[in-house]
Amino acid sequence: MRHGAFAYTWDIVGDPAGAERIADLGVSTVTLQAAYHSVRATTPWHPRHRIVRADHAAAYFRLRPERWSGRLRPYPPSWGVPDEDRFGTALAALAGAGLRTEAWMVLTHSSVLGREAPDLTVTNAYGESFPHALCPAQPAVHDYALTLVREVCEQYDVPALMLEACGWLGMEHAGNHEKTSGASLSACGRALLSLCLCPACRAGLTGRGLDVEELARDVRTAVDGELQRDVRAGTSLDEALGRERAQALYAHRGQVIADLVRAVAALAGGRELLLMATDDPQVTGPDVGVDLAGFDAPVDAYVLKCWGQEEAALSQMKAAASRTATPLVANLTVLEDGHARTPVLAADLIAAGARQLRYYHAGLGSPARLASVRAAARLKEKQC
Repeated sequence: MRHGAFAYTWDIVGDPAGAERIADLGVSTVTLQAAYHSVRATTPWHPRHRIVRADHAAAYFRLRPERWSGRLRPYPPSWGVPDEDRFGTALAALAGAGLRTEAWMVLTHSSVLGREAPDLTVTNAYGESFPHALCPAQPAVHDYALTLVREVCEQYDVPALMLEACGWLGMEHAGNHEKTSGASLSACGRALLSLCLCPACRAGLTGRGLDVEELARDVRTAVDGELQRDVRAGTSLDEALGRERAQALYAHRGQVIADLVRAVAALAGGRELLLMATDDPQVTGPDVGVDLAGFDAPVDAYVLKCWGQEEAALSQMKAAASRTATPLVANLTVLEDGHARTPVLAADLIAAGARQLRYYHAGLGSPARLASVRAAARLKEKQC
């Protein structure tokens, strides 16, 4: 039973005690960000800063300009303690503390690149671009994601890659002051507004027999029905679009995601691939929506986000365990209320089918929240 914790490079770089502090939690593995989106984070223990504001998505590994030939090129970070190879520096410190490190790769979430190349982003049925969401069906985005992976695999001896945002992101985005809740869009309405109809997705959907112009009109009609007349679009895309069209959409998404994961696996050199996912092909977001029972790509484990209500987390884990033989990793957060129950939830998730656990987040938690990680990490498989 492997217990691990998420961490940022700035939790470790410039702090001689940072790696040992994480080791003291009792975890054996650290999921360390190598490529990551913008964020504002507290650093309670760091000797040189208390708040880190990462203003844009960045690559935290050593950037070799000659390796980037496409339109999309990652930016280096300009925040925190200066270091041109923050991932490598943190990796060495974690290894010195006896910790195994897996590279945390966020592939398609970058507002800075999306603003520079709006034609490569998710584009909804109204023709509106989501700058935070690079579309994985675009060849340039596919190549960009693979170059991120290739550069990490060539430069660092890490045993595993954790893939986040390996598919489509949708309308949900916390990067701005959010003013969308008052429109009362249903989950189905948000899924409709998140459906990508960029040129690459239009081609893919047309190849599956869909009339894309008709689809776009129907999406706009359904969304406007919710926004302007309080008429619910349906409980799912199957209901809103019709099962045949919804299944064609899911097949398109599943194929693009699987192609990307297979290409990553070819570059990974035998490293474990952990895919942040959810067993619902309607879902867009950092955890890709796929059919766990039929996903056709070489994944070593699925990472399921077990945040929020405990009952929902356990039901999700049990359902996933019943549908796939691929090992499941439970992603637990100690940043929410109720963190004191983390050891109980961890034990219940193991009983429900989780083979490993990752705790979010070693750098963001208060002393009491980190104490709950320490207590959970003491659990042995026989106790669960």
